[in-house]
Amino acid sequence: MVFFIYRSVYEGPSGRLVRHLPDATVLDWFRRGWDEAGSGDAHEWIERELGAGVYGLSTIFEIGLPAPRSTAELHRLLEEHLYVEQELRVDGHSVRVLTDDDEVMLAYFFVEDALVAAEPERWAYLLHDGWELPDVPPGFSAGRSFTSPVATWTATPAPPGGEGATYAVVLTFYSTFDSMGWNMPACFPGIRLPRLAATLRETDAPIDEWSGELAVLRALVAPGENEIGPALERCNRWPDFEQDISETYGVHQQAHEIALRLLEGFEPSRGRDPHRTIIRQSEHVAQMTIHIDEYFGHRQWFVFDDVWAAAHPDLAVSLLHHGSHWDPRCHRDHGIGECTPRGRQYRPASSPGAGA
Repeated sequence: MVFFIYRSVYEGPSGRLVRHLPDATVLDWFRRGWDEAGSGDAHEWIERELGAGVYGLSTIFEIGLPAPRSTAELHRLLEEHLYVEQELRVDGHSVRVLTDDDEVMLAYFFVEDALVAAEPERWAYLLHDGWELPDVPPGFSAGRSFTSPVATWTATPAPPGGEGATYAVVLTFYSTFDSMGWNMPACFPGIRLPRLAATLRETDAPIDEWSGELAVLRALVAPGENEIGPALERCNRWPDFEQDISETYGVHQQAHEIALRLLEGFEPSRGRDPHRTIIRQSEHVAQMTIHIDEYFGHRQWFVFDDVWAAAHPDLAVSLLHHGSHWDPRCHRDHGIGECTPRGRQYRPASSPGAGA
C-alpha cells in the first residue's frame, strides 16, 4: 500500500489530507497515473484519485514521455518535468515535495507502508486520523521519561526540583516563505502541563524572545487559573497575532490587564470565525485548531508534557518533527540548505508580518 499525504492550510482543521492508495509501490502509482491521467485531463484525474487538486502534480503526467521503469528513472523525470517551487526528494520508497502557490508553502508525500512501519516516529502524526490528539490511556504509568530527540528552544528555566517537561508546537505562519517548519517547538523544562499556567504567570524569562502566540498565551492566563484551556479560549478572540504587544512583556498582572483591554471590542475580520475553532484539554495535553480566516483556514496549537509523550512516543516525536521541518525524513545531520534547521526562527510578536 502507498500513502498519499498533502500538507496544506486549505485542508480543514487538521491542515492535512491523507489517502490510502492500492498500489504496491510509489513507482507503481506513478506508472498507473501515466496510463490513467495521461489519457485525459490529468488535473481532474488527480482530484478524483487523491481528493484535492495537488499543486503542480499534474504536470508530470502531461509531458508525453514513456512511463518510468525504475525509481531512478522516475526520479530523473520528476527532476526534469515536475513543477516544483521549492524542493524535491526521492528515494526507493517515497517521493517528498515542498512547493508553494505564491501564497503559502505546500508539501506532499507519497510513501510506502513498509517505510511508514520502519519509521513510525516520522510518520505517525502525518497519518493520524484528524487533528485531535488522543488522551493518555486510563491507568497509564510511564515506564521511562520522554526527552525530545528534536531540537527545541527553552522558554523558561527549569525550577529547582522540577520534574518532566512540557512542549509547545504552534503551527502558524506569517508569510509565504516562512509558512512551514520555521517555528521551532518550545520546551518548558522541569514542569508538566498542570503546572504550565502558574509557570507562565511567574516566569521572569525574556518574553520579547518568545513567539507572538506564546507571548499572547502567557498574557491571557488569568490570576489563579490552574489550567491552560481558558487562556486558549481567550486566544481564540485575540485580534491579531502579528500586532506589537511589547507592552505585555512586563510583570504578569500588568500584562494580563493590558491583554484583556486589547480583547475588548474584538470583531472578526477576513472571514475569521471563532465558532469554527476547536479546543480540547485534558491533564497532560491541550490542543486548539484556531480558525484564522476564511481563505487560509486553521492553525494548530499543541501543548503536551512528557507523560503524554511517553504514552504516545511515536506521535509525539512525529509532531515535534512536523513543527520544525517540512520533510518528515529529515534527520538534521545534513549541511545548510538541506535539513539543518535554520535556528530559532520563531517570530516575536513585535515583528512585522506579511501575507496570512
